[in-house]
Amino acid sequence: MTRPAIYLDHNAASPLLPEARDALVAALGVIGNPSSVHSHGRAQREIVEAARASVARLAGAEPRQVVFTGSATEAIAQAIIAGSRELRADALVVSAGEHTAALRAAEATGLPVRIVGLDAKGEIDLDQLGTELAGADAAGETLLVALHWVNNETGVVQPIGRINALVGASRHYLFIDAVQAFGKLPLDFAASAPDMMAVSAHKIGGIAGVGALLVKAHADTVRLVPGGGQEQGRRGGTEPVPAIAAFGAAAEAFGVRYDSNAVEGLARDLETGLMALAPQTIVFGNEASRIGNTVNFAVPHMNNAVAMMGLDLAGVSVSSGSACSSGKVGPSHVLAAMGIDKGLAECALRVSLGWNSQGSDVAAFLAAFETVLARHRSRHGKAA
Repeated sequence: MTRPAIYLDHNAASPLLPEARDALVAALGVIGNPSSVHSHGRAQREIVEAARASVARLAGAEPRQVVFTGSATEAIAQAIIAGSRELRADALVVSAGEHTAALRAAEATGLPVRIVGLDAKGEIDLDQLGTELAGADAAGETLLVALHWVNNETGVVQPIGRINALVGASRHYLFIDAVQAFGKLPLDFAASAPDMMAVSAHKIGGIAGVGALLVKAHADTVRLVPGGGQEQGRRGGTEPVPAIAAFGAAAEAFGVRYDSNAVEGLARDLETGLMALAPQTIVFGNEASRIGNTVNFAVPHMNNAVAMMGLDLAGVSVSSGSACSSGKVGPSHVLAAMGIDKGLAECALRVSLGWNSQGSDVAAFLAAFETVLARHRSRHGKAA
């Protein structure tokens, strides 16, 4: 089976950067265990620490604040499950638009979980968040607030400055899922309010199987995986040195390879092309601040599963939302939280661009979508 020629699903996983591939291959040739004290072990340790420094630079963190994990999902679980325990939280606050990893982790704590809604634009309801904080203060409770920076489905950028001001100035703890913001927006973890933050390698051109949890000193007791003394005793298990090396190389190269202005221009061209083909197209979150690489849209009455199959047959890969739903195609909980009708939500498609996206990719997508749209109209009438 040939690989689709046009890949437009970077929010799920971005293609491996050449620099990351080179670092991966080079590290595969270095034998040893980074916890060993002999020369082979020290060579492995040097690779890990160099990568840690690179990831820290991209995140605006100090190297000692970076804990490598097996994925961003693990980092999120570590922050929420272990964090709520070690920080003695009485309850959790999450938004209705969180990634499933955060929602399931919150449920797994066994603590009360308070859901803050999204408005019609896809932004977190900060008035409701303020009410939850005030109520907890009055009750003498400590909250762990777990929110995302950039929504992986709609690309809506949450008002992180206001979130930081609300929670950072309080007695409560703040965890930010920065997976979709990492490398695309300026991060300054060391100087900002969040106590913990999760990032991922394969969203910036590294490989799947490695992520990181950024942790401030006062939250440094947060641990999930017991074991040896790896990662300064914070996360047991021998570090996957080649994967970490690729992560570090991706962190160094992504800022050079990813041109945010160019990517945003491609996304605008894509939206303009969609509107020309189907003026009834609805772009979700278009009234909010959005990250420049994501277009989540729907043509009313065009089922997303059918549309995705047609695009896939044309060699164009897009998605219907999060890729972390066991391959299911169906209504999005994010769009539901925005008040989007279920029927319209079942028409939603997400196009996400990345470091190697080009104008020809957008043109190919629009050509393929025009064909899919023509088939749809032939079945359901021109008004469809």
